[in-house]
Amino acid sequence: MENFREIERNNMTEKTNLSEEQKRILIDKGTERPFTGKFLKHNAKGIYTCAACGNQLFDSNTKYDSGSGWPSFYDVVNEGNVKLNRDSSLGMVRTEVVCAKCGGHLGHVFEDGPSNTTGLRYCINSLSLDFEKEA
Repeated sequence: MENFREIERNNMTEKTNLSEEQKRILIDKGTERPFTGKFLKHNAKGIYTCAACGNQLFDSNTKYDSGSGWPSFYDVVNEGNVKLNRDSSLGMVRTEVVCAKCGGHLGHVFEDGPSNTTGLRYCINSLSLDFEKEA
């Protein structure tokens, strides 16, 4: 019998055109190497969406350079569009950010963001995102 991850991977594969690397991040909760993501230095205006399902996640107006090596945002488009889960993997406790629509792993959120905003840093894998350019 297939395990949950295999079923999830097969279902997501049937519904999307995700690369193997995107599946490793979105389904297997992996991460991309720092300073390699296509959206790290991306400055266009628009909305960042889930690469797996198209759910709207982050507005470009909340994106900033945190120096962490991953695209960083201080807020989400809508709180209901993401879920936050306790993550105690890798010998530390963090807060995982997942897409509320499809459950895809996006990254983590930390409380060291800009103090003049929400104070949060949503540290997100570029491979878990797509982008809808503002018209």
